[in-house]
This record gives sequence, C-alpha cells and structure tokens, in this order.
Amino acid sequence: MKPLEKHSSYNGPEGPVVLVIMDGVGIGKGDPGDMVTKASTPSLDWLKENALYTTLKAHGRAVGMPTDGDMGNSEVGHNAIGAGRVFDQGALLVQNAVKSGAMFEGEAWQELTGSLGDATLHLIGLLSDGNVHSHIDILLAMLTKSHEQGIKKVRLHTLLDGRDVPPTSALVYVEMLEKHLAEINECDGFDYSIASGGGRLYITMDRYNADWPMIERGWNTHVKGIGRQFESATTAIETLRSEDPGVIDQDLKEFVIVKDGAPIGPIVDGDSVVLFNFRGDRAIELSRAFDEPDLDTFNRGPIPDVKFAGIMQYDADLQIPKRFLVSPPSIDEVMGEYLAAAGVSQLAVSETQKYGHVTYFFNGNRSGKFDEASEDYVEITSDLLPFEQRPWMKGGEITDVILDSIENSKHNFIRANYPNGDMVGHTGDLLAVEISVEAVDLCVGRLLKAVKESKGVLIVTADHGNADEMYEVNKDGSLKEDKQGNPKSKTSHTLNPVPCYIFDASGAGKIGLADDSDLGISSLAATVVDCLGFVPPENYDASIVKIG
Repeated sequence: MKPLEKHSSYNGPEGPVVLVIMDGVGIGKGDPGDMVTKASTPSLDWLKENALYTTLKAHGRAVGMPTDGDMGNSEVGHNAIGAGRVFDQGALLVQNAVKSGAMFEGEAWQELTGSLGDATLHLIGLLSDGNVHSHIDILLAMLTKSHEQGIKKVRLHTLLDGRDVPPTSALVYVEMLEKHLAEINECDGFDYSIASGGGRLYITMDRYNADWPMIERGWNTHVKGIGRQFESATTAIETLRSEDPGVIDQDLKEFVIVKDGAPIGPIVDGDSVVLFNFRGDRAIELSRAFDEPDLDTFNRGPIPDVKFAGIMQYDADLQIPKRFLVSPPSIDEVMGEYLAAAGVSQLAVSETQKYGHVTYFFNGNRSGKFDEASEDYVEITSDLLPFEQRPWMKGGEITDVILDSIENSKHNFIRANYPNGDMVGHTGDLLAVEISVEAVDLCVGRLLKAVKESKGVLIVTADHGNADEMYEVNKDGSLKEDKQGNPKSKTSHTLNPVPCYIFDASGAGKIGLADDSDLGISSLAATVVDCLGFVPPENYDASIVKIG
C-alpha cells in the first residue's frame, strides 16, 4: 500500500472533513409514500441550493450485489464507502458458490453432512428473497443437495422477514418452502420439516450486542424447542396475526412445531447446524452462542455437542464462526487505513444500531482500529423500544459528539451515521418516518453551522434508500393497492439513488464538482481523500470532486 501523496495546490481545510451518512434517506419520486420529500428539510434544501450537489447509485452492481435489481443495504453500502471501490458481496459470493457446487464440495459442508447417520441437519436463517441477509433459493438448493446426499432428517428454523420484503409476506415463502419439503418427503425415509420460527426482530437476529435477550429467545426456540406450540408454521403465523391485528412479520412471536405433543426439531448432541444468513451483523451473536463455551451473556443451559457452521465467516478477525461454507469478500486498502498511515486523526460515531457500520463494515469487515493513537470510535447506546415510538432516536447525542470534536479541533476526519431513515423506515409508520427524516435534517443543520465556523468541509449522503418509498410502486410509477384499494405499505430498502451534498467552508475555493455524473457511493472515499488535501489511491473509484 503506497502512502497518500499531498495535492500540490491544496493542503486541505482548516477544519475537519465531516462525512454524514443519513441511513435510508434516498431520492424518491415525490409520490405519497415519499417521506423524504414530504418531510420539512430546511438544512438539506439549503445545501442543495448552496453546496455542490449530485446523486449516487447505491444498489445493485454499484455496491457488489448480484444484479441491478437487488437493493443496496447498510452493510454493502458502508463496505463500498469505506473501501473506495466495489467488491463482490456475500449474496453474489454465495450464489456463485452454490451454482458452481464449490460450497457443497468444500471441507466444511462435508464435515457437517458426511457422517450424520441418524442425526439431524438443522438450517437456521431468514426465510425470504430479500437478498440482504439471505435468499430462499440458497436454502432450497441446500435442501436439494441434502436430499441428493441421502441426508434423511432436516429441520428448518425459519426467521420471518417483513423488512427486506413486503411486511406481511411470510406465508408466500412458507408455501414455497413447504412445497419443496413435500416433494422431498415423498421419497421413502426422508423427513424434512419446519421446526420453529418467529419474527426476525423478536428472536435470533440481534446485532452489536444490543439485545441479548433476543438471542436467548431464539436459542430457546431453535435449540431447546421451548415456545408456543403449533402443528404447522402456517397455522402459527395465521394465529399470531389474528391475535395481534396489524403486526408485521418481523415482530411475530416465536413458535415451535410439535407432533404428538412433542417438539419435532430441538437441536441435540450429534446434530449439525448451518446458519444460512450471509450478512454478518445479525449472525454474529447466534454464532457465538454455538461456538463459545464460555459465553456468559445468557444462560444457554446444557450446550448440545454439534457441528456448527455459518454460510460465511461473519468476522474474520475474531474468527466468528470458526467453521464456514463460503469465504467472505477480502476487502483491503480501505480509506481508514490510508488515513491512519498518513497521520489523519479520525472519529467514527453512531448509535448502537449502526455503530458497527461506521467501524467494522466501513473498515472492510475488520474489527478494531488501524491506529489506537489517532482514531476514536464512539458508540451511543440505542434505546430498546420500537423505533416508531422515538423516531428521533439518538440523533441529538450523535451530533453532540461531533460538535465537541469540531469545537475542540480533535479530529481531521469525522464519519457519522444517523440510522433514523432506515430503522424507522422499516416500521412502515409513515408519520414516524417523516419525523425521523426531519430529526436528521435538524442534526445536519447543527453540523452545518459548526463546519462553517471551523472552515471545514461537510459531505452529506446516504448508503441506500428506504424512507423515500414507503408504498409499493408498480413499474409505471403508480402505487400498488391492496384488496381494499389502499396503498400497499413498503418497509424494505429501495432501488433509488441517494443524494450527495458537499459544502466547502474552507475558503480556499479549490473544490469543484467533477464531470462524471454516473458514480456510485464507492466514489465517496476518493472524495474524502481529495477534500482532506491528498491524492486518492489510483485503484479507487473516481472522486465526485476535482481539485484545482
């Protein structure tokens, strides 16, 4: 890795370069579901009139997803922003490994399935085609391969989505899965069934150590077979919905499938377990529960002696999990490493929900700092309550940390994530989403004033869309409607571009907008490097700005 060189005619601003990532705040079409347009955003409006402005791609191949029909997400978005170029991501790596057969020919799959005998193969993961954490096609391929290998007993532990897909679409995927299982079970001696499940935000898929009781509920459901009992997943979902009208899939309570009064799929000694989610943040804690004998975050009871693997390794530095089926992307020479080597002091700050994104994912799926002396990472603890009940989240506290750094000249480069547009956007509560966008705009206004006074540079952008499209849209731009003629709620990410505002308060007059208007969010790294007064690395995607 070659050291960064200084620009010959520009030494960077007197104040810091501040990169603000408004999570989930994309550019909508101005329809009734576009809460970004509907919200009052005087700060962003001012920036659009008075700063450099462009739009950036934040989905599909621009962030390493398989196709341009795939949504971006916070993980791949922060990878792209921090790395300065695009790497093939988990969704594509796993898809390719399944297509080529490499995943099933690998040592890990063979270890888990080669000597099962009468024991059970358990598959745990998110049941949808959202392609953010998982894809049902991968699961179906794993079931087909298990059948071909003669594995007699498989149990599925299904996490319901409603977040990266329509909010009440769970039965669509359950029906697809049940049809596939039925075809396998027509063969003599095969017993493939759904054994447990529940909403992804109620069991199993916590992240950043925010809510270990969520993991405990998942452990009790999947491993111990403890939970409300039903004869089928369909019956469970229909019953839970009837008891709580308006609940969306991600919040459904846990369920356990029973036969003759007993759970059909607890995980016991001798079994094998695969967590088939390929995104890391919401897979790490369950992996630790299986892999770490001394874990004390909750009482697991007797830990079954099983072979466990993730479909990918979710943290290469910490070796989580120890066994995995597909190697994760190898992301190197990220911006944070270049800046640390150049002596640039850095601050990364967000609240718990996105703290790992401005640290771990931003640094190329790397835990820890590049330089302890020059880097500060600050996590503001998120509230444990539904996001629609407090849509401003911890925006004020995040802003306070940034203002303290600016006012006391602590850091040359500051990166921050405001999670509001994404986390509140996933709830489907339109009023709360509108407020969440306004809360972020208020925070941006506070930062804008401080950056002006310090003669710094403010870059405001997003990692993907969400709050910009809260109703499902047809190809012709019209809103999709339910049977009652009401617009269909949308809680997933969007394919929309994201904004990028660059306000130069340095007074040097050296920063202009580059001629290339067809850029993605991976170009933000070169942009930050330029604004700091350095020449971007040659292998980085083109900068949004030109210096001169």
